[in-house]
Amino acid sequence: MKVIIINGPNLNLLEKRNIKQYGGKSFDDFFKGIKSKYKNIDLSYFQSNIEGELIDKLQIVGFTHDYIIFNPGGYTHYSVAISDCVSLISTPVIEVHISNIYSREDFRKKSLISKHCIGCIVGFGLSGYEMAIDNIIQ
Repeated sequence: MKVIIINGPNLNLLEKRNIKQYGGKSFDDFFKGIKSKYKNIDLSYFQSNIEGELIDKLQIVGFTHDYIIFNPGGYTHYSVAISDCVSLISTPVIEVHISNIYSREDFRKKSLISKHCIGCIVGFGLSGYEMAIDNIIQ
């Protein structure tokens, strides 16, 4: 089974961001751990701060992978282009957010992506990615 985790802007700075909210661990270190935990899954990872690069990647893997676990970061709330892209691909997408977007600023409570996803996991820290993988396995 081929699964890719795609992270949007600023998620490359997890270890430098609000440690209480984001855990103080780099995503690269976290990814190494889940890659070794889920050895039976062909698991890959992509991160970009650039909207067009995220769209390009979604278009490439959106027809070749079994699942996409996607944290669009700040693009969640306003990128019509990313929302449209997710609606056009055939690979099922699970939206994941490390923080609880519904307990943050009002503008963060709206996701343009969610309606095109098979499910959303918010507010469980990095373990939200593992929750998504566990759901895929089941």
